[in-house]
Amino acid sequence: MTDHIHIRSTKQDDIKKLAEFIIPFVEQEKILPRTSDELDELVETGFVAVEDEEIIGFASLEIYSRKLAEIRSLVVAEHRQGSGIGKKLVAACIERARQRNILEIMVVTSSDVFFQSCGFDFTLPGEKKALFIQPHLEK
Repeated sequence: MTDHIHIRSTKQDDIKKLAEFIIPFVEQEKILPRTSDELDELVETGFVAVEDEEIIGFASLEIYSRKLAEIRSLVVAEHRQGSGIGKKLVAACIERARQRNILEIMVVTSSDVFFQSCGFDFTLPGEKKALFIQPHLEK
């Protein structure tokens, strides 16, 4: 039941609570650690899910160019997972990209089934695929 959950744009006032909220997800290696400077930047295009004044979810849209943005740091409090909050946060990011005329949104995730349920796929029209390399591991 998500009746009393509100999805809204993040504000500068959220940074301290947000930094505390993401600690368990960083410790579990579900998301990368974020410095306060990085959180400052993510707040500009981020969204929080709030229930009774408590942050219970977060996602941010990092805009690289008019062509490409990435959904980053999507997390939902463990006790609220499976209730549709993650999908609402993703939808808010997609809508923000639509408003800014971004052509493509990507996500790097280990939860591909979740993102496929939100409309993401492994390929784009024309069979475009994202490929990756970790330069620090290459010799």
